[in-house]
Amino acid sequence: MTSETSPHLVMEDDSRKPASTALIVVLVGTFITVLDFFIGNVAVPSIQADLNAGPTQGQMVVVGYGVAFTAGLITGGRIGDLYGRRRMFVLGMVGFALSSAACGFASGAEMLIVARVVQGVAASLMVPQVLGIIGAVYEGAHRAKAFALYGLVIGMAGVFGQLVGGALITLDIAGLSWRTIFLINLPLCAVALAFVRRAIPESKNAAGGRLDLVGALLVSAALGLLVFALVEGGERDWPVWSWECLAGSAVLIAITVWHLRRLAAADRGPLIEPALFRSRTFTLGLTATGSYFLAMGSFFFILALYLQFGRGLSALGSGTVFLAVGGGYFASSIYSSRFTDAVARRVALGPVTLGAGYVLLALVVSRIGMGGSVLWLVPPLVVAGIGMGLTTGPLSNLVLGSAAPEHAASASGLLNTAQEGGAAIGVALAGTLFFPAVGSNGDYAHALDVTLMLLAAFCVAATAFVLLTSSRATARG
Repeated sequence: MTSETSPHLVMEDDSRKPASTALIVVLVGTFITVLDFFIGNVAVPSIQADLNAGPTQGQMVVVGYGVAFTAGLITGGRIGDLYGRRRMFVLGMVGFALSSAACGFASGAEMLIVARVVQGVAASLMVPQVLGIIGAVYEGAHRAKAFALYGLVIGMAGVFGQLVGGALITLDIAGLSWRTIFLINLPLCAVALAFVRRAIPESKNAAGGRLDLVGALLVSAALGLLVFALVEGGERDWPVWSWECLAGSAVLIAITVWHLRRLAAADRGPLIEPALFRSRTFTLGLTATGSYFLAMGSFFFILALYLQFGRGLSALGSGTVFLAVGGGYFASSIYSSRFTDAVARRVALGPVTLGAGYVLLALVVSRIGMGGSVLWLVPPLVVAGIGMGLTTGPLSNLVLGSAAPEHAASASGLLNTAQEGGAAIGVALAGTLFFPAVGSNGDYAHALDVTLMLLAAFCVAATAFVLLTSSRATARG
């Protein structure tokens, strides 16, 4: 049966009314994939000790997942467009569960790294379908609230990733130590899969077509090289090969643009439809998303370093401090869900508030250094959390609301790439500034202050791009 909302969208069982079960199911998928992006950092020391892994192998446990995840998101979105979003969501979740099991039972570092890469590939197939499904199933006020909850889940997974990981490792359930951070995905996936078919109608692009395999390879290789070079190059003080990878990525991006335009001109179904970028709101909103996640994703990273190495807190103790960010995030996300449209000036309030929180935190840390009570950190962290909550969901609504329904999953793939890629690249850029600023005397407070100014600049850029989109951008539906 064809959806009444768009002639380009096929919906099976579209007579069903939007139910909370559908949203819960897809948000479980979002939560576990984002959680695994952040939770791995906490477990690396335990993994290295248990598997006799070196620093490079420990780092690849995190990088392998992030690179595979980011590189495959656009292709995953297009596959959902062509072959069904529910079908691909299920396939991705099954793959994620199996690879999580392989991670949990890995007998060596090499096996764990391979399993993490597979886990990232599975996540890249599952996650783009989430926003596509939300856009297909929900309309109007329901869609705006769904996007707000989506933003809430992303933030909570990032904020509480360290706390959850530290708690699981500290509890050492059944002597499994770090393995529980992967095995916890299994029951969550099982419950979600049990409700998928009855809760989520199938949807896909009615225009059909074939997967642009050349485009998929080019996009995945370009993104993979870019993220890998920035993350690993920053960690290794920018060796020659990192610059070669960046140059190779630039060449691949140019070839990709040429390839996509050629297929679009011949009406042969490119992996990414260039027509998406004819929308001023979509293009600038996507750029704003990347800038915002440069500031948001890297913040968790540098704050954890300051708390654990600068102040000597444990992973669990550090995660507890993040509750202040979570409290602000939760409250502002609930507040932003009241709005059914995405007004540029209202969305811009989010990154402005986040930047203000960073500046306030820098002022506090400059006064207390690595001593004093951690309670002094709470007010600026709450402000930063409020800024995140006012941005993530509304900004997603602004971007996807400007995309044509027939390209919903492809637009979702681009948006997810801006989010995950922005977070990964932000960590790399923040690291290149943070670690030299620590210096030989281990001044983590100074390093945090300096890096927070860079993140505040990213917030300013995100605000500018949002304001340039339009005076008012209403979500489709």
